Amino acid sequence: MAASPPVCNFGWPAADFDLPGTDGQRHTRASCAGPRGLLVMFICNHCPYVKAVLDRIVRDARELQALGVGVVAIMSNDPADYPEDGWARMVAVAQDRAFPFPYLFDETQDVARVYGAVCTPDFFGFNAAGKLQYRGRLDASRKEAAPDARRELFEAMSQVARTGQGPQEQVASVGCSIKWREI
Repeated sequence: MAASPPVCNFGWPAADFDLPGTDGQRHTRASCAGPRGLLVMFICNHCPYVKAVLDRIVRDARELQALGVGVVAIMSNDPADYPEDGWARMVAVAQDRAFPFPYLFDETQDVARVYGAVCTPDFFGFNAAGKLQYRGRLDASRKEAAPDARRELFEAMSQVARTGQGPQEQVASVGCSIKWREI
């Protein structure tokens, strides 16, 4: 089922986290942040929206890191209901796609709840002060890649790296809803 997050809540502070990564290390918000900002992405392995843009996510992450923006991906879905999102598949996807960023498992789903993550992909772009400046989409792609789509996330986070502020006009991401564990 497609879901779309709310618009950017400018200035919202980046929440802390301490999660295991597919690289065998634990990662925190501070360890993932770059000198010019931080991009927190909620993604997963099974979502057709993520699959359609994953190569561009990796490309943009590399280019943003070169600009001083730290990048991290978090998987918060319940793997009991979605086995493709399980730990072993996370490790395989990160290795197969040569993720240049940590890929973290939010097993309790607490981090997704604190961030207010709604869908995969869901992007949260913070400036160097840890204040939210972007909550938009990667580009105009949906379940299929949109050829020659404007690089909205990359452009916005490049602006954040340069000026500390994101664009006022942002289009919300669309993707599969977070698969919440039944409590």
